[in-house]
Amino acid sequence: MEESMEEEEVLIYEAMMDDQNHNNWEAAVDGFRQPPPTPSSIPVPACEAPGGQLLAVPAVSVDRKGPKEGLPMGSPPPPDANGVIMMLKGCDAAAAVAKAAPAPTPSPSSAININTSTSKFLMNVITIEDYKSTYWPKLDGAIDQLLTQSPGDYIPISYEQIYSCVYKCVCQQHSEQMYSDLIKKITNHLERVSKELQASPPDLYIERFNIALGQYMGALQSIVPLFIYMNKFYIETKLNRDLKDDLIKLFTEHVAEKHIYSLMPLLLEAQATPFQVTPSTMANVVKGLYTLRPEWVHMAPTLFSKFIPNILPPAMESELSEYAAQDQKLQRELIQNGFTRGDQSRKRAGDELAYNSSSACASSRGYR
Repeated sequence: MEESMEEEEVLIYEAMMDDQNHNNWEAAVDGFRQPPPTPSSIPVPACEAPGGQLLAVPAVSVDRKGPKEGLPMGSPPPPDANGVIMMLKGCDAAAAVAKAAPAPTPSPSSAININTSTSKFLMNVITIEDYKSTYWPKLDGAIDQLLTQSPGDYIPISYEQIYSCVYKCVCQQHSEQMYSDLIKKITNHLERVSKELQASPPDLYIERFNIALGQYMGALQSIVPLFIYMNKFYIETKLNRDLKDDLIKLFTEHVAEKHIYSLMPLLLEAQATPFQVTPSTMANVVKGLYTLRPEWVHMAPTLFSKFIPNILPPAMESELSEYAAQDQKLQRELIQNGFTRGDQSRKRAGDELAYNSSSACASSRGYR
């Protein structure tokens, strides 16, 4: 009785395990079973690794020996209808997963980055409205201060800022507009200077012309370096000119040419009357006129020759006595105006000419 009861318990236990294993196998088969692929959807492998063929393994039956031995550990692989196990290759599985994965879509953050970089690039562009409203007003104010400053005055402007404005405008293709605005600005200034000179009295005419000329030439020493990029990449390249020459020409046309016929008689009169005008002022005006237009030398060669060398032709030996008489006349005029010759007590009369000639010969021998 006891043995029959034990056998019945073993059979009941085996039946329960068979039902449980069968249910597990059916669930696993449903998970691995896929619909047969169509011929067009079967991927063609690029390479066939050794040992990568489909494996067909016959199903192994499990001996039923009881609950303690012969039982399989874990769930066995699901059997196919024909008793074989289909194993997918690793490369085919990866290809199927990659094909089934959706295509990546651009994230909103990447689109924001692209728009931000584009907006930054557009922000660096200087439009013609930006030039007129922001950049040229800075240059206009700086030019005003430079044109009206007195020699030696300190101008509270940032040369670095002005230089940067010019550089940015040249890089943004505003050189032509900037050059036109600069010429117009300086032309208007010189026309005002010319009108002020016309209203000057004759005794102050030469002095005020000297001030206007010196002030303008001093301003050019700052204006030309500030616009060096425009001069290099636009005026010299496209116009084949130089900015300094153009600005000097403006003063010649709008100031000097309008006043030369009034200025020259006053200069000749000042030359005939020593110290009516200070020598430094006379030298500055005459040299300045020669710089502006060398052809004006023919209006008064003798006047220009006193301040600029090699204006007159070389002296002849027959003219030496005339030159000596002119020097003696000049010395007498200097004495009459209060200039003394110093202590002449130890100097013998009549030795002045011989002393000067011997000094000149000694100096000439020293340079040989």
